[in-house]
Amino acid sequence: MPWWIFALLLIPFLDAVLLAVIVTQFGFLNWVGMVLLVVLTGLVGMLLVRAEGRRTLRKMQRSMVRGEPPTNELLDGGLLIAAGAFLLTPGLVTDAIGFLLAVPVTRIPIRAALKRFVIVPYADKKTGGFASGNVWTFGFPDQETAQGRTDSTGGGTYDLGDDDYTVDGDGSEDSYTIEFGDDDDRDDDPFAR
Repeated sequence: MPWWIFALLLIPFLDAVLLAVIVTQFGFLNWVGMVLLVVLTGLVGMLLVRAEGRRTLRKMQRSMVRGEPPTNELLDGGLLIAAGAFLLTPGLVTDAIGFLLAVPVTRIPIRAALKRFVIVPYADKKTGGFASGNVWTFGFPDQETAQGRTDSTGGGTYDLGDDDYTVDGDGSEDSYTIEFGDDDDRDDDPFAR
């Protein structure tokens, strides 16, 4: 079982233990008061999530009008959905997690950590690094030889170095001559020109 599923299953257990400890240790707070406290935090949290959702939606619309992708706003929307789910679940621990995800001061570092440790590594794994800016200049990343260069001689093309050819122009714009340095190894190749 992945660790995050275990952590999610542990949260209701921690809620139950915390509620039992608070009710038994503090005489002024009985079961009715604890239920009212959980309901009150849930209602206040839902109002906060609703207001932050509207604010995030406005920010998303503004960034789309500017022609920018609303990546941070989409992550904020996902975190607000999770905050709403935590705030609807009865308990003090779930309410605390929900408030952490709903308040912008704590949501911004959570969003940055989510991007750095979850989203970018997942996108890099799926695209071979292309999503985060890793661009290949030749060949494909899985076809590298021991020297780190692509072996492309089997398909009729050759990798030429800087000293393997020269280009001379005769003064006109439409005419030029290419001279290859060593043609001995290309004489028996039908693809060589």
